[in-house]
Amino acid sequence: MSFRQEPSFSHGTPATTAVVLANLGTPDAPTASAVRVYLKQFLSDPRVVEIPRLIWWLILNGIILPFRSKQSAHKYASIWTPEGSPLKLHTEKQAQLLQTALSARGHAIRVEYAMSYGNPPIPALLDKLKAEGCDRILVLPAYPQYSATTTASIFDTVFKHYTKVRNVPELRLIKHYHDHDGYIASLAESVRAHWQQHGRPDKLVLSFHGVPKRTLLLGDIYHCECYKTARLMATLLGLGKEDYLVTFQSRFGKAEWLQPYTAPTLEKLAHEGVKRVDVMCPGFTSDCLETLEEISMEARTDFLTAGGKEFHYIACLNETPQWIEAMADIVEQHTGGWPISHDEQAARRADAEIGRMRAVELGAKS
Repeated sequence: MSFRQEPSFSHGTPATTAVVLANLGTPDAPTASAVRVYLKQFLSDPRVVEIPRLIWWLILNGIILPFRSKQSAHKYASIWTPEGSPLKLHTEKQAQLLQTALSARGHAIRVEYAMSYGNPPIPALLDKLKAEGCDRILVLPAYPQYSATTTASIFDTVFKHYTKVRNVPELRLIKHYHDHDGYIASLAESVRAHWQQHGRPDKLVLSFHGVPKRTLLLGDIYHCECYKTARLMATLLGLGKEDYLVTFQSRFGKAEWLQPYTAPTLEKLAHEGVKRVDVMCPGFTSDCLETLEEISMEARTDFLTAGGKEFHYIACLNETPQWIEAMADIVEQHTGGWPISHDEQAARRADAEIGRMRAVELGAKS
């Protein structure tokens, strides 16, 4: 096995700390060719699709990519902004604001973002951080609820990358924060702010990204963590069980996924006489195709066509100040014991300089 070329190393140089905010990814453009490249990488991940590789290769390359790429490109085009992909823009802004929040707290922590699929890729960022002297890295997935299909895929990428690195940095990986006080409070505050402006709905629908039911039966904890998030959020909002629903969206293929499904549930609510629904996607920390197109556009149409009168989509946390502060809290908790303050870093640099000076003196005397 060949190892990557190690950057130059100077003994006594204080290690620096970096946070990698890792999100799912997005195509580079809302075109069929760009979407095809992205989907091939995404759907080739065995964490995402657990079907025997040869069979899945034939399905993916012979059926899905030729037909779904163009269809998905149209969907991406409907949400694309002049600056680019909403998911990428929000993730980049979150990283910048998190860097500012941590600096304001006196921490010398660098924050960068990367994607599991598409650009910028996680391995390239890890190489960049190593070349620039980062020897302590905290990986912060953009997924509050753990799933083998998402969070574990990030971990796989990180571990695989370092199999070819000699001098591996100190690593910490955040598994989940689905019940973190700051995260829950940020969600609740977003709902309150929306209700203060628009009034309350007949029903609040909390739509999480779906996964195959098989993953739950095999031990994935995602389902339970989604319900815990919803329960804690409802408690903070003072909601009863009759006031909200948990649903799951983005089903793909013919296998059974976690239920109830979002779109059929909204249609059922409309048929039952529910006039207004507010829909929020707590599992997404950044607005993206699944929230802006699938929920705010498609699900809206489903509900109104079925007889509903009013549909409100409550945006993801994105760059809300309370969420940025909550992210800073999460980072602080998971960097405990690391020298991350500016004062600590300055002291270590001073110690290193003294050590180098003494070495020079000893060398001169000898």
